Amino acid sequence: MRKRLLIAGCFLLLGASPAVAEAPLTAGDHIGYPMNAERVKTPLIWQIELIDERDQSTEVIELNEFGYQPGNTVQRDELVVFAKQLAEAIDTPMQNPTINKDGVITPGQARVILAEEELIDTLLHATFLDNQIPLPIYVTEPTVSEEQLEGIDLYEIGAFTTYFNPNVAGRSENIRLSAGSIQDFVLGPGDQFSFNQVVGERTIERGYKEAKEIVNKEFVMGVGGGICQTSSTLYNAVEEAGLEMVERITHSKDIGYVPAGRDATVSWGGPDFKFKNPHTHPVIIRTEVSLERGEITVSVHSNQRVTPSS
Repeated sequence: MRKRLLIAGCFLLLGASPAVAEAPLTAGDHIGYPMNAERVKTPLIWQIELIDERDQSTEVIELNEFGYQPGNTVQRDELVVFAKQLAEAIDTPMQNPTINKDGVITPGQARVILAEEELIDTLLHATFLDNQIPLPIYVTEPTVSEEQLEGIDLYEIGAFTTYFNPNVAGRSENIRLSAGSIQDFVLGPGDQFSFNQVVGERTIERGYKEAKEIVNKEFVMGVGGGICQTSSTLYNAVEEAGLEMVERITHSKDIGYVPAGRDATVSWGGPDFKFKNPHTHPVIIRTEVSLERGEITVSVHSNQRVTPSS
């Protein structure tokens, strides 16, 4: 479901209320024209009130801050920065509802996106007579309902286990943290999974430790070292489950914990591991990590059996 929200525009004019112009100039036009009775008077201060109709919150901006002055145009580059900042406060990733092994359901959330280019174009083509301007915020509901979670872990359709040295504390902790990030992740039909997006940035603040990782065919120390074992274990499990690979890059050298060519390297701001659910029913990802045994297992479950040909 996609919804559009609106913003109301307002402006301050110099002098009395403007007469209706035959062809009002826009914020993106050159507006240094002689004033007359048949033209809208040029505002010295041009304000627009942004209204988020989800909660009726408002924010007033002045186009003067984006380069507008009588005789000058609004600068697109300034609007690009503004739209990006606004999007960062509005955009919300879609999350399907999920269910843990104890049957406890966590509600999902809709995907909310501000179409930045559409907003910029709308503001550039605004006229002094506009009272309302569409704010292009689009909402997409989760692709899986809570009812569809019933029996979602009935069948194990893919699983894989790898082993690590539990005495290497930093690397073991990174595997545990990253595995926890993908625990109980639900993909509806056609949904795509991005390891980097789901796991997030690997930082000290988020609990990740320094450990060895491969960079340019060499082992070096880096924050989050070891998470490629999580992504590689995940790769082998989802492939067995018949999920469709979208993006996978192998390491530049043999890593040992999976057969050659059966790995998936990931790096924040670099390679990602992506796949999607081609089935007509949702699937759920489960993980189990033992720091005592040095073992990580990733499994994929569904409420329907999946044959290799599907």
